[in-house]
Amino acid sequence: MQDITLTVNAGDSLAITGPSGSGKSTLLSLLAGLDVPTRGEVLLADTPFSSGSEDQRARLRGEHCGFVFQHFQLVADLTAQENVMLPLEILGRDKARDTARHWLGQVGLGKRCHHFPAQLSGGEQQRVALARAFAVAPSLLFADEPTGSLDYANGEHVADLLFSLNREQGTALVLVTHDQTLARRCSRAMSLVEGRLGV
Repeated sequence: MQDITLTVNAGDSLAITGPSGSGKSTLLSLLAGLDVPTRGEVLLADTPFSSGSEDQRARLRGEHCGFVFQHFQLVADLTAQENVMLPLEILGRDKARDTARHWLGQVGLGKRCHHFPAQLSGGEQQRVALARAFAVAPSLLFADEPTGSLDYANGEHVADLLFSLNREQGTALVLVTHDQTLARRCSRAMSLVEGRLGV
């Protein structure tokens, strides 16, 4: 990454596009505090984020952020419902089971609650990951190729859910995507080429 200055406000939707290998996923990891920049600073909710300890970053992430990773990061020995419940239980949220069931229903997996990741297709696993991200009601949602493993109909449905969360709850979206249709739905789109971010 080179000389990147970026501000994301409440209710924003930002698509980051660019060729494979340009650093899009790395940028997302830096913004989310999963990686730490060698210089510069990332602020989250006006709080220094990237310079904090790992525990401090984890606490801020838990309070503010939801994630959809490209490789889903589901826990293999937990059911779909338990995977969605996990961050809710870590945060001490009430009615974790009901919330998990609601969001699994929203992504079309209401009848797959008790299936383990290995029993689900790639697209179904991605929808579990989306339900897990939505369930915590984040103020900022990071998503790496959120529709990449989905067929057209499910991709459209998931995109609609993303933008309804953005619109109705004021959740800021930062999406890494190759999907130009999805990128055009965002209020802003920026392209990352050789570590440099531009419009």
